[in-house]
Amino acid sequence: MDHHTHCTCSSCKEATVTSQEKELHLEISASSRREFLKKATGLGLALGAGGGLVTPVAAAALHHEDAAYQSREMAGNRAVKHGKATMVSLLHTADIHAQLLVHDEFFIENGKPVYKKRGGFATLKSMVNTLRNENAGNSFLIDGGDCFQGGGVAAMTEGRAIVPLMNNIGYDLMLPGNWEVVYGKEMMMKDMFAYSGPKICANMFHDTSDEFNGELIFPPYFVKYIGGIKIGFIGYNDPLTPKRQSPAYSEGIRFTHPQDNVARYIKLLREYEGCQLVMLVTHMGLAQQIGLANMPFVKGVDYILGADTHERVREPIESKYAKVTEPGAFGSFVAKLDFVVEDGVIKDQVYQLLDVDPDKYKEDEEMKALVKKAREPYRDKLDRVIGTTKTPLVRYYVIETPMDNFITDAIMWKFKPDIALSNGFRFCPPLLPDPKTGLAEITEDFLWSMLPVDSEAKTGTITGQQLWDWMEKELHNAFAKDPAKRFGGWVVRFKGMEVNFTIGNEQGKRVNWIKVKGKPVDMNRVYTFVACEREGDPDTTICRVDNVAEPKKLGMTMHTVIKEYLAKHSPIAPKLEGRASATDAPNTLLTQLMGYGYDFR
Repeated sequence: MDHHTHCTCSSCKEATVTSQEKELHLEISASSRREFLKKATGLGLALGAGGGLVTPVAAAALHHEDAAYQSREMAGNRAVKHGKATMVSLLHTADIHAQLLVHDEFFIENGKPVYKKRGGFATLKSMVNTLRNENAGNSFLIDGGDCFQGGGVAAMTEGRAIVPLMNNIGYDLMLPGNWEVVYGKEMMMKDMFAYSGPKICANMFHDTSDEFNGELIFPPYFVKYIGGIKIGFIGYNDPLTPKRQSPAYSEGIRFTHPQDNVARYIKLLREYEGCQLVMLVTHMGLAQQIGLANMPFVKGVDYILGADTHERVREPIESKYAKVTEPGAFGSFVAKLDFVVEDGVIKDQVYQLLDVDPDKYKEDEEMKALVKKAREPYRDKLDRVIGTTKTPLVRYYVIETPMDNFITDAIMWKFKPDIALSNGFRFCPPLLPDPKTGLAEITEDFLWSMLPVDSEAKTGTITGQQLWDWMEKELHNAFAKDPAKRFGGWVVRFKGMEVNFTIGNEQGKRVNWIKVKGKPVDMNRVYTFVACEREGDPDTTICRVDNVAEPKKLGMTMHTVIKEYLAKHSPIAPKLEGRASATDAPNTLLTQLMGYGYDFR
């Protein structure tokens, strides 16, 4: 599509935009972007400090119940009803992780876990349609990434089967997440470019030996007229993706940090595109996103619409230069950000996080049929019951989880090392036992949700000193005081050892003690451990433990280990055991973001 630039003189600012232009999706290609930046550089503009005129907007620090009320009030106010003002609605999902069906979801109410049915693509579509109809023509739907990984159908089709479902919902804008690379660069591009909506990402570049080398993989930004105002969206994936994921997944991709180019795009959107709102659509984790919102180079951004850590932000988090939101995970929630616009000026705004509740929104029949079609070739395999559990399988806790205790129990049972390790994974909704039978059936589909990559088990040996140093590194990844240094994952999981630490201590001084098989760790002793292989890591690196001695693949995948364990031990009953403990946080800690007034619920 054509790329329009806009004069910044006062007469042009006051000119009426044509109705045709208002309807135009302004998506720039890599070639037109290069031509513009060449010209802008010649004018001394491309590397500006960013900013531009910032439209003042009212603060929206409301509890979600108040927000829902105010949103109804905004939609029904006199100016909106009489056509003198319009309401613009931005709808936002992220981290759906290919959860196709209604599932159990975890909440905290009165300090206790509560489980409710939420999500499912058919429920999500019905809800999105309802929200769109409430503000027809002025709603805009965004997905923030990690969509086509995390379930059985996604794994078996390398994400292909999820794309038509998202297209059927009709997303208006898409961002790749850190797990979009899981099937490799080529498959990521095929899946992402099969989405019918525009794609954006300003920090993923081709790192190849062909003609694409050095070019952006996706357009960096997108501009859209909605309800009489012009909104610019700039996209960013997590620059730490090659370290967080198996390195082989992102081979051929170079990631950069937002500070490398965000200021120029903000300047471009504010001063030359004439955007009244500028949004960063990011997949970097809540801590990194708040860190970003406090950096001067994002001045001129109104909101950071974040993703990655599955946080349920129910009130926008106020930072120095922008507000930050995140819409939960697994298709269980939709974030809704409303603006009242009068004569091109934003008069009011309100934000709310809404549950994708099957009791409130009847499943869309067309989507039900599409989901059934997507699952049908794999249904017999995915629905096969491989075991049962008497206790909820939950992965929401930051320090230790019943789900990963079960996984490391299985590794320990099968291979009998000194220590069994599992990564600090965050994906997978809960699984709740039926109150009538006291059991929950664990299916092969659920196994793909717990472990969406069926990696081979690998063993090696390390000294007690290596174990201690590695644990310090992992705790820094989870709790670094500089948000930009947090990997986004949670504390690594294990069996065979116990660790006590202090989150608030300085780097390298968090571990208080480690016990292996009940005895204090001996710094000079050699210990065996088993974890999963990460494709692309050096042979002597296992689960981010470097310089491992005697590395050896064990000829069995993690899925096989889990299925064998369940066949022998069902029903299982994993629970929190204190394998990991902190002196300054409970074992039921639900977020890495402490000290900001944020509360996961």
